[in-house]
Amino acid sequence: MRKNGASRTAVAAVALGTLLALLSACGGTHQSDGGDKDASAKVSAAHGPAVDRTRIPGIGDRLHRRIPADSGQVLAVYGDGRESARSTAVLYTKHGGIWSRERGWPAHNGRKGWTTDHHEDDLRSPVGVFTLSDAGGVLADPGSRLPYTHDASFAAPHWWAKSHWHDFDYVIAIDYNRLKGTPPDDPTRPQGDEKGGGIWLHLDHGSGTSACISLSKAAMQYLLRTLDPHLHPVVVMGDRANLKAQAAPTVEPSR
Repeated sequence: MRKNGASRTAVAAVALGTLLALLSACGGTHQSDGGDKDASAKVSAAHGPAVDRTRIPGIGDRLHRRIPADSGQVLAVYGDGRESARSTAVLYTKHGGIWSRERGWPAHNGRKGWTTDHHEDDLRSPVGVFTLSDAGGVLADPGSRLPYTHDASFAAPHWWAKSHWHDFDYVIAIDYNRLKGTPPDDPTRPQGDEKGGGIWLHLDHGSGTSACISLSKAAMQYLLRTLDPHLHPVVVMGDRANLKAQAAPTVEPSR
């Protein structure tokens, strides 16, 4: 009987020890401030080095240096791959030198992906850093902070597929080969027609674009109401490999 009792006591002690270990691992027991800091340090070490919040995630030196020093808003468009039309757009805002993620959305880019040497009709979006200065669309101004041109002439032609008819209900001009301070549909192309132009943020139709970046209607409304010309917003866009590049790549001819 004594042996059985001793055995039960030993088993109970082992079980109690196991339970306490599990609770400790789950944060169920109280630790001192020093213990919490040690635990946090171990978690951080397990997940790699701390994130540098003075930089936009996933953007290498090559493009980071092109973000204007006075820019307080960056829309980063992360393309899934050089040949992919799928991407993710994330808005970052700078607060005292620290970049904070505000909101993100699924997006589409050029049907054939991305290029560092964009040309007219290559169906690829240009990789780079571009200012965002003018907006407009078929629909009335939803409260845009950027200068907004409301004009029915933005409407997509009805000989396009019906799924595209509302593409330009809202647009934000990407300042690639265009004259800033003019409506998004101004045809002026300072670098010449062969370098393409008319590249916008606009409403998504569920697939790739000619070269623009497309997002949901809700995303476009949010950006129009949030992008502030006083914060000199820019878009940093490209496939993830090009965005991460530390040095200038060899020019990739459009195909």
